[in-house]
Amino acid sequence: MTAFNHVPKRNLASRRTVLSLAALLCASAIGALPMAAQAQDWPSKPIKLVVPYAAGGFADTRARLISEIMAKELGQSVVVENKGGAGGVLGTDAIAKAKDGHTFGFGSPAPLVTNPILMAKMPYDAQRDLEPVVLIEEAPLILSVALNQPFHSVAELIEAGQKQPDSLSYGSSGIGGAHHMSAALLANQTNTQFVHVPYKGGAPAAADLMGGHLAFMFEMGYAAMPAIKGGKVRPLAVSGLERLKILPDVPTLDEAGIKGFESYNWLGLVAPANTPQPVIERLNAAVNKALADPSVRQAFEDTGGVIVGGSPDQYRQFLDAERLKWGTLIKDANIALE
Repeated sequence: MTAFNHVPKRNLASRRTVLSLAALLCASAIGALPMAAQAQDWPSKPIKLVVPYAAGGFADTRARLISEIMAKELGQSVVVENKGGAGGVLGTDAIAKAKDGHTFGFGSPAPLVTNPILMAKMPYDAQRDLEPVVLIEEAPLILSVALNQPFHSVAELIEAGQKQPDSLSYGSSGIGGAHHMSAALLANQTNTQFVHVPYKGGAPAAADLMGGHLAFMFEMGYAAMPAIKGGKVRPLAVSGLERLKILPDVPTLDEAGIKGFESYNWLGLVAPANTPQPVIERLNAAVNKALADPSVRQAFEDTGGVIVGGSPDQYRQFLDAERLKWGTLIKDANIALE
């Protein structure tokens, strides 16, 4: 109170301010009691995990792998619900707007990082409306070429692309997804111009790669391996900083001469904003427990995945770094939605 003694006329107003602040703090504390009690009793009903993509894909298979162990840890059933559409935006919007305290979901690069940069209007604010819980996986992509292409190394692919700009096409599951952004990053780091052919999903793009209608493509391990094993495409490199156990003889792009190249189709668990911290912590612990299970780890590795885990803050820092990285690339490469 001494700070106000130099201005006597403001004493009464200052006291009122202090009293108002005290009343506000008391009200906040009282209002927080039900939330704290709710967090302590949580979960009180089945938990819903929203996958913002169709059934059978990368996010869906991972969700179903870890949901059973999460259910045991949390003492409630965990239901996986697929809500695809608009590159993951529809399902992510449902997660952001959930109000029942028991609905959460999975976040990936497009709906959390690239779409908010590329799209003029978004139904949610990825940073304001969603709370990071845990980074589940960083899944490197495999760079493969069609068999009718003469390239047997990344250097040969890049050299051809530099000699004849826009002569080589690549497919993706859509603008802003991991397939697209990985190829855009490769072009940007090598001063090469490729032709991007976006599809409505990775499967039709992969079919055209096998048919020789595309020169190359970045694909997830689980999607690429059947074609690789069947001799229908030729793998040149992987997009992570370490080689994959399922492709020990295939170098990383860094090893292939594209120094520092790193790109993943990652997956994490997110919660609606204002989810009580004790609930975030319980969810985080349950997912980390699931990721430590040997059968889960084996399933991830068998399909080219790399388990991460960790704290909510580590996931938040990861998201910040991804937004900076891909935001810079989108600006430098003039990437826009068509």
